[in-house]
Amino acid sequence: MPHFRRTSTARLDPRGPLVFDTRNLPRRPGSARTETRTVPAPAGLRTGMAGVPEGSDLRLDVTLESVSDGVLVTAKAAAPVTGECARCLEPVTQTIEVSFRELFSYEQGAGDEDEDGYALDGDLLDLEPVLRDALVLALPLAPLCRQDCPGLCAECGALLAQVGPDHGHDRANDPRWAGLRQQMTQAGPDGSPAPETREESGRGRP
Repeated sequence: MPHFRRTSTARLDPRGPLVFDTRNLPRRPGSARTETRTVPAPAGLRTGMAGVPEGSDLRLDVTLESVSDGVLVTAKAAAPVTGECARCLEPVTQTIEVSFRELFSYEQGAGDEDEDGYALDGDLLDLEPVLRDALVLALPLAPLCRQDCPGLCAECGALLAQVGPDHGHDRANDPRWAGLRQQMTQAGPDGSPAPETREESGRGRP
């Protein structure tokens, strides 16, 4: 999973929905606490034809555990996903669930912006970048309204799931064949279809 060490000098807002205060978690290996939250989804959780709507409810089950190097976060998240079916372009709504585990170190590497990992900001832990990585990687690139979605008619764009298996297109309906169709269906004097006419040759009638 792509991730990075937090290097911003801006202080976190302890009231942020995805910010966890670790002051009540003893810095003693083995100490742990679990918390459940429902938080609004941050913006920009989208890839391909699907995404998590900004502000929608995300359910989080988070366990914070003290280890020798920092705080180990084990979390599960459930998020609503909306998008368009990759075959028929109809709206798609589903729920994805992700699990992840990341270490937030007590010490932040000075001047090392390329070092992998996350760090605490004082006693505060920002879960948003980890959650964002996990959700975006789990989003379907080509969501389907159902696994056997037949898609759209390649000629008229009709939803094949609605028009049924008998839907088709007669070549005679092609406007390029209109002249021939008119000639074949033109009625004769007695009401019967007129016989096919043939061009006369220079040597007389065929």
